[in-house]
Amino acid sequence: MKESGNEHPSYVPPELVNCSSKAYNVTYQYYCYLMELKQDYKYEVCVRDIVLAIRSKLDPQIIDALSGTSFVVERGKLSLNLTPANTIQLSPEEVEQCRRFQTTLFRILLNRDENELPSASDNFSFGDNPEFDYLLLPAVEDQTPSNSIIDWKSVYSFPFSSESSCDCNCKDHACDVRIKNGSVCSCKLENCVVYTPHSKSLYTMTPIIWDLNGNSTLRYGTATYKEHFKNKHGIELRFPEQSLLRGRKVFEIGNYLLKDRKNKNKGEKMSSEELPPELCSVIMSPISIGTIYSFSFIPSIMHWLEGLLVAFNLKKMLLDHCTKNDIPIIKVFEAITAKGCQEAYNYENLETLGDSFLKYAVSQQLFKTHQNDREGTLSKLKEKLVSNVALRKFASDKNLPGFIRMEAFDPKKWIIPGDKSKSLLLEERLVSSGRTSMYVGRKRKIELKKVADVVEALIGAIISTGDEESALSFINWIGIEVDTNIMPYERHLSIDPENLVKVKDLESVLNYKFEDPYLLVEALTHGSYKRPEIRTCYERLEFLGDAVLDNLITMHLYGEYVNENFSPGFLTTMRSISVNNECYALSAIKAKLNEHILCDPVVAKNIEKTMKVAENLSLDSTFGWQLETYFSPVLADVIESIAGAIFVDSGYKKEIVFKSIRPLLEPLVTPETAKRHPISELQELCQKNQYKLTEHEQPPVRENDENLFIIEVKANRITRTAKASNKDTARKMASKELLKELQVRESKLSNNRRRFLFLLLSAVFLFCLFVDEIIFRVVCKLFFKLV
Repeated sequence: MKESGNEHPSYVPPELVNCSSKAYNVTYQYYCYLMELKQDYKYEVCVRDIVLAIRSKLDPQIIDALSGTSFVVERGKLSLNLTPANTIQLSPEEVEQCRRFQTTLFRILLNRDENELPSASDNFSFGDNPEFDYLLLPAVEDQTPSNSIIDWKSVYSFPFSSESSCDCNCKDHACDVRIKNGSVCSCKLENCVVYTPHSKSLYTMTPIIWDLNGNSTLRYGTATYKEHFKNKHGIELRFPEQSLLRGRKVFEIGNYLLKDRKNKNKGEKMSSEELPPELCSVIMSPISIGTIYSFSFIPSIMHWLEGLLVAFNLKKMLLDHCTKNDIPIIKVFEAITAKGCQEAYNYENLETLGDSFLKYAVSQQLFKTHQNDREGTLSKLKEKLVSNVALRKFASDKNLPGFIRMEAFDPKKWIIPGDKSKSLLLEERLVSSGRTSMYVGRKRKIELKKVADVVEALIGAIISTGDEESALSFINWIGIEVDTNIMPYERHLSIDPENLVKVKDLESVLNYKFEDPYLLVEALTHGSYKRPEIRTCYERLEFLGDAVLDNLITMHLYGEYVNENFSPGFLTTMRSISVNNECYALSAIKAKLNEHILCDPVVAKNIEKTMKVAENLSLDSTFGWQLETYFSPVLADVIESIAGAIFVDSGYKKEIVFKSIRPLLEPLVTPETAKRHPISELQELCQKNQYKLTEHEQPPVRENDENLFIIEVKANRITRTAKASNKDTARKMASKELLKELQVRESKLSNNRRRFLFLLLSAVFLFCLFVDEIIFRVVCKLFFKLV
């Protein structure tokens, strides 16, 4: 299946597929796994264990990754533990019945429509094409070794026949309860699913209400149930003396993978209705309400398992081609999960980590192999290799987009295994040589950037294990040639370094002794500096040092905080605070590197202007965005160029660079000290409150012999203007002032709302105190919650 443009297949793991054609007189082998469900909330319905029967044996890594997973459900958290059980042999007839059972139950839960249910004559045998083949079956409560763990009575609960319902061992009741589809023993109605035409609803049944019948008075009202059904539905009960059934509408299946899913009140009881038996058609019996409740969580669990299996197969492919070291499967899973899935994991942090390493690897390769090219050319070459367009092509050539998980799970689109009406046409496809063979499901459009992000996230997943060699191998495998070979660096200086810079003083500041001091001179030489014996400047080393420092700081932040469960995007924010020109410029000022820069008088004047501004700043910390006026980019450049010089001089040893440069950047940012960029914070506030944010650039003005740029920003009818020597600084200053004003107004509005609510509830509180005790209690709870 050829991929074109932004359209790519979605892979289905082979572990969930059976490619066998229809066969008779054979048995099918299934590996059984017990899904042990445990709820941490009180509810009158208790979950039951489920048996997963699958044709392929699950790798222990999958079992470990799935076990201990928690799902946020309506009333709390549901935890899952997966344990291997016995292998079973099933006849074709038994497999058909299992598929009939699960198709019926899932259609009940997903569609909640009697018209969507299969008929007893529907075919559930295997077809001639590959299809989903795994069984989800209720487990028995008594799981002793001698017993089958599968609750076969429930499996055979569909199709229900009133003719065979009298063969029970019940001594207390005869087959004397009249239902819509015949007569049954009352015991058959205690655990079942019924359909009532008058409400066009499906219900799960709880025990019969022996003290209520059609002649009893309604729970709320004065009419009898017989009168109620006559008046409201036009139905004349023929057997009003029969005890009523109590049922609740079938559970609604949701997406229990959402990280921001809200809980209902944990103590909330389920609502139920009283139903006359004669209006009920039994669909499934016997099947307990706990089993039905438990099956409502299964689509989300299986979607999670499918994602883990996709990640597991991708991991096998990576092990075959570019890494010999193990990668935790959850890291691969994280790397292929987009933010749009809205799950606990997404690739944002790993993408940031991989992006920094990829740019470092490509930058050092270009620096080595293009020694006669200037920084501008190197930057263009790098962009050509690491652009989103290039990475999408590399990924497509290796069939990687099919592994991407990009959408929030929609239970309505979940494919019920064995359901012929919604079966997914699967095509086997070898996605790569080696052990990895996947099935191709539907095709979907994937944004160019998402594909590129996943490539970077996969690099990040490998790097997160500390295995840079394997990360380089992956980069080479997708088509970008990189290595860590050391190549001699051509120097373009023919003068004694000590005649140009104070080498020893600088080595003391940097806590590093150069083997080749000419590299230090090059790192401090601006392009404006003109001397016949100097034919180079710091731009190439700056290009290299920029990538090296970015990777070092990103790796430091990831290693320091990755286990603290910070949200996706945390690493991106922390890196942007630490890796920016203002941070580097302030670090250069603190280290007094300005005294050693070789440049012409114009550049020197701009540096001096920055130094005057810095006199009013505290340099206790250099991260963030403190400077509110012009600063010379040369000061930031030399931090990067010196890092590049140390990197080359030390034989491409990043750890030596970090050891030398880190003291200049200390203290590094922490989650407690991190402050977001005012422009980003303003954009987020406006988006949250649906304010239209506009920006206008006014004509520059000349003040004190320099041109000043003027930027105006406006939101919620508030305008703030700032002027500075460059557009970025003016934009930042104006945004900061507008943000401050909006925050003040939001705070005042919030306080006013609270005062109004307080006064309103106080009035209601006093009114209810003298009127109704029940209403008074309800209002008390609401009052104290808001106050």
